[in-house]
Amino acid sequence: MTEVDDNMASVRYIVDDVQAAIDFHTHLGFTLRTAHLPAFADVTRGPLRLLLSGSASSGARATPSDAATPGRNRIHLTVDDLDAEIERLRSAGLSFRSDVVAGPGGRQILFADPAGNLIELFTPAR
Repeated sequence: MTEVDDNMASVRYIVDDVQAAIDFHTHLGFTLRTAHLPAFADVTRGPLRLLLSGSASSGARATPSDAATPGRNRIHLTVDDLDAEIERLRSAGLSFRSDVVAGPGGRQILFADPAGNLIELFTPAR
């Protein structure tokens, strides 16, 4: 078992297919830490650790059925060049759930992982 850094924040995502979730998140710059397929894997990016829990995992089994569907919560990933990142991900076959939105804090776009969990790419205003 790989030790978890105390400075790392962990977020559990309930996913339909753990391998598909690994493949997807590694496109976003996450690194695979452990994989116990088909039940569980965890990936990290900086201080964020995503717990990818399939239906056979203890995390998914502990989740009430009415709370297992993806909601409006999402992880927020800051990127230097939003347009370049959108182009890179589109060329890898990903599609987006929103258009780019600009506000006083910066620009952002939403897309979803294979299980429907939302991810926000964000570039701060300069």
